[in-house]
Amino acid sequence: MTVRNRVLTLLPGIAFIVFAVGLLEFATRSAAINPAAVPPPSAALETFAALVWSGQVWKPLVQTFLLLAAGYGIGCVAGTLFGIFMGTFRAVYDLFEPLTELLRPIPKPALLPALMLFLGLGATMKITIVALAAFFPVLINTVQGARSVDPVMSDMARTFGHSRAAIVWKIVFPATAPYIASGMRVSLGLSLVVVVVAEMLASTGGIGAAMLDSQQMFHVRETYGWLIVLALLGLALSGGFNWLERRIVFWIAPSST
Repeated sequence: MTVRNRVLTLLPGIAFIVFAVGLLEFATRSAAINPAAVPPPSAALETFAALVWSGQVWKPLVQTFLLLAAGYGIGCVAGTLFGIFMGTFRAVYDLFEPLTELLRPIPKPALLPALMLFLGLGATMKITIVALAAFFPVLINTVQGARSVDPVMSDMARTFGHSRAAIVWKIVFPATAPYIASGMRVSLGLSLVVVVVAEMLASTGGIGAAMLDSQQMFHVRETYGWLIVLALLGLALSGGFNWLERRIVFWIAPSST
């Protein structure tokens, strides 16, 4: 897809966002919505700009990003490796599949009280909960991808004398990569949600703690300013992930024509 076509594709969505923001601006300015609870978008943008200009935004933003990157990376690597083993070796799958199905449905924020008691309120607890949030979507997708590999390909590789490790690396992993990427995309959003919730509950820094502090002090505009920071962080992460996916898992990338 060319840049021009991409821009044309995005125009309706951008126009809708502009319309929605304009409607909210009108509603708050006309007092149809209480501006004390929901400030005009222009005021929230001014507060966001002030946070950036004063430098207040950078320390919480970097702290949240580093915690997210550490936990997300650990969870994705662990989910991929464990998923390859479960999807490739039937005995491993039969052993861990009941445990996986038991733990997977648990909402990860529900584990925060136990993790706080066990690991405290510091970075270790936050990285752990993010890693758990990222682990299971990647694991489930990786298992499905590894188990969907055509057995004829593996049998042919064995016929030509390839070892089991070579088959996993040269056949199973490339075939599973699109599934892994899909799981990582889902995990990225979940991880961002979980790290912000953990920061709110622990109140030890980051965007989540900054948002909660603003809300508790009734700094309404500042609270929405931090929401804009969080929204832009999520947008940047999503865009960065899509860019990397198109270049790493290039054989499933859409055509550029």
